Amino acid sequence: MGRVAPERVRAAETVPVTLRGRAASPAPRRVRPGPAAGPMPLGGPLVDSFGRVHSDLRISVTDRCNLRCVYCMPEEGMTFLPGAELLGFEEIVRFARVARGLGVTSVRITGGEPLVRRGVVDLVGELASVGFEDLALTTNGTSLGRFAEDLAAAGLRRVNVSCDSLRPDRYSEIRRRGELVRVLESMDAAVSAGLVPVKVNVVLVAGVNDDEILDFAELARATGRIVRFIEYMPLDADGSWRRELVVTADEVLGRIAGRWPLEAVTGGPDDRAPASRFRFSDGHGEIGVVASVSRPFCGTCNRLRLTAEGSIRNCLFSDDELSVRHLLRTEGREEEIEIALRRAVWGKRAGHGMDEPDFLRPARSMSMIGG
Repeated sequence: MGRVAPERVRAAETVPVTLRGRAASPAPRRVRPGPAAGPMPLGGPLVDSFGRVHSDLRISVTDRCNLRCVYCMPEEGMTFLPGAELLGFEEIVRFARVARGLGVTSVRITGGEPLVRRGVVDLVGELASVGFEDLALTTNGTSLGRFAEDLAAAGLRRVNVSCDSLRPDRYSEIRRRGELVRVLESMDAAVSAGLVPVKVNVVLVAGVNDDEILDFAELARATGRIVRFIEYMPLDADGSWRRELVVTADEVLGRIAGRWPLEAVTGGPDDRAPASRFRFSDGHGEIGVVASVSRPFCGTCNRLRLTAEGSIRNCLFSDDELSVRHLLRTEGREEEIEIALRRAVWGKRAGHGMDEPDFLRPARSMSMIGG
């Protein structure tokens, strides 16, 4: 069978962001105009038909969460997967080994809230033994303080902590459960354990918490933690997302640069990450913006996901999934798992199509997919 050379799609150069106190956003990252000709390659790295090489794997270990954030889950009425349907840790590690052999270098453990899954520290140790260059975990931070040292000892490199308000009353309103003080303490615990850099994920919703943009920028400046402002995406379970609720990356950068000049950060291993990075011109800290809605980065996307019940998902906004649970549970041959991975990646679309008139929001919410 013929093979297609895995070309990389290059990101457009970013432009300077300091302009009389206002921030100009980076140039948009473009997608190749059409798919490559020829059949799916059976060798080499995980490449899709647009030449994007996939090296970043997000592994969801549960769809459960101990919070009920307004932009993700309804307060009541969520139905979760029975435990028997979740992949076991041996199955997850087996899949991860196959992915590593196909060039995946980075793994992020997600949920739901991954720290509610019993034994997740042991899973971290098993994944660390596979030899990934980067092994991270995304958490809401409510339990991280208890696990930080054990996670670091097991081989975890760093954490992303979700925190959408620095005001205790507002935090409780957005999260519906939990306490801000525990999340802030967990960030300190992560730093003490060496899980750095700690990244703070902030989902902004217009009229809800966008008046805290400068407060979070000050947090980045004061602590050295990287605050990442994330545009509100149509991945909430109750379907309340509307475009007018999106606080765009341009608006975030404009507000911050009006107070502290910013400079784009380019080069390095994070160039293909979803966040566009900016440092404060005076050297005090860094922020990022994830512009999934206003400036899609589909053209450089190198991510794929394994859901908690064992389906490969090549895009957050696509309902196309390919289940490999049966292969992992019936001891299917490694070659079969490899082909399934290649097929899932090869079928990836050019972009998420959010601006297209026929766009349909995903049937599953973020907690059910894995962030």
